[in-house]
Amino acid sequence: MSQPSLVECVPNFSEGRDPKIIEAIADAMRQVEGASLLLVDPGHATHRTVYTLVGPPEAVLEAAFRAIATAVRLIDLRTHRGAHPRIGACDVCPFVPVSGLSMDDCVALARRLGERVGRELDIPVYLYEEAATRPERRSLSDIRAGEYEGLEARLKDPDWQPDFGPAAFRPRSGATVIGARPFLIAYNVNLNTREKRKASKIGALVRELGIARRDAEGNAIRDEEGKLVRDPGMFRNVKAIGWFIPEYDRAQISINFTDWRVSPPHLVLDAVRRIADDEGVVVTGSELVGLVPLDAMLEAGRYYLSRQGQNPGAPESELIEVAIRSMGLRDLGPFDPDERIIERRIRRDGRLVSMTVRTFVDTLSSSAPAPGGGSVAALCGAMAAACAAMVGAVTTGKKGYEASFEEQNQSAIRAQGLKEAFLADIDHDTTAFDRLMACFGLPKATAEEAEARDRAIQEATQGAALVPLGVLERCVEALEVAEVALRGNANARSDAGVATLLLGAAAEGAWYNVRINCKNVADPDFVAEVVGRADRALEAVIRRRDALTASVRGFLVS
Repeated sequence: MSQPSLVECVPNFSEGRDPKIIEAIADAMRQVEGASLLLVDPGHATHRTVYTLVGPPEAVLEAAFRAIATAVRLIDLRTHRGAHPRIGACDVCPFVPVSGLSMDDCVALARRLGERVGRELDIPVYLYEEAATRPERRSLSDIRAGEYEGLEARLKDPDWQPDFGPAAFRPRSGATVIGARPFLIAYNVNLNTREKRKASKIGALVRELGIARRDAEGNAIRDEEGKLVRDPGMFRNVKAIGWFIPEYDRAQISINFTDWRVSPPHLVLDAVRRIADDEGVVVTGSELVGLVPLDAMLEAGRYYLSRQGQNPGAPESELIEVAIRSMGLRDLGPFDPDERIIERRIRRDGRLVSMTVRTFVDTLSSSAPAPGGGSVAALCGAMAAACAAMVGAVTTGKKGYEASFEEQNQSAIRAQGLKEAFLADIDHDTTAFDRLMACFGLPKATAEEAEARDRAIQEATQGAALVPLGVLERCVEALEVAEVALRGNANARSDAGVATLLLGAAAEGAWYNVRINCKNVADPDFVAEVVGRADRALEAVIRRRDALTASVRGFLVS
């Protein structure tokens, strides 16, 4: 099931001392609706500021361009001196997939931004990492060799022509490097020892680089070229070192995950625990530095629940808390998931989802224009998916159902994702309705105003039809998890049956809302496509609901 698309962008600008310039670049990003600026981290000695920007791809793309345009206007590299390597006013700008999009999507964003920067701002642009057009340009350090001072000569080299923009030196702004890379998680594992040597050994064993091979006398072995001979480490895309932290009076293993999906933190932590035990030391907990993607925490929570023999299809909040406790993330201080998890920083439950049941039903029963039937249909879908997940939870671990544990586990995980999507649509439906109502209030005194108003009303009406269409089509998928629930714990068969009935109500209610909105859409092609999809989805739901309902009734009366 797809997640809302979120991308992180971490542009680095060659200015870390002038607060007015730093703030102007930040303001350029803040002015883009949908883009959330989570962090502004200036460094005086490096003369550099790192910004962390997150949001939907199009919003982040626009915010990044505006920030680069501001930097090009305000930063003069001819007078810049700092400890950090740089070749441009905006030195580097990577896109990082967070959720709901792939690395290829981020590569496309990087290339779109690079083309626009080169064309509109007239500066050289190089692409790096996953967006690189040549193998020798993957590494940022290779592109930045010679830094700003050597850029003019490099631009004259036929092998180092920019990917976008002019092959000409711009003394004031230099060049920009834009790319795509995986999310980097910075993570420390805490030990109950002050011995850096122990931490270094453990770090060397788990990191991809591995550990130096030694002879019988303990001397490092080197090859014919004088390079250390290493035994490879346990985990790919992992960098690690050991150090002693006076502030904590303990040793730590400092770990960077350059692609956490290849080597997840929880698996590396468990390996560190095993090795530490062999070394006679204890892992007391761990520490996340900076922000972490939601998926990394959810995977960890599912992993630890599965190890306990429990169903990993638990609610998001429970999975996060299991991950925090299991990884000891509060060992050195508080860990607030709403502050440390990227998606939690920028997304909160909507107004309706945040209501109590009493407040929601009371508001529904009032003369308030929203919520209405569309939100109720989405709520029915959410409750149905929750019922299916619950049946999975009470099946896993129950004697006599061992053969179905894995099926119930995977189905419950899927049901939780569907539940979250339905919940979001409770507010999306009302938001779409509110947007439509706002369009009716637009001015129409002139022909131009009237035309713009009509166009806005049509766009909003189409949007109001697409939200319930999404609910309706999701009901088809949700019935698959309801069917799995019917094969679960027989004592919860009635709960699975309720899930089936709720999905029928959700689908029919959503179909009503698609149809009523399409009555006011002027575009016949849009209406034909949307109504066709809605009719096919409703037919599929009714057919499957009737079959499953008959099965439940047959079981209950037998």
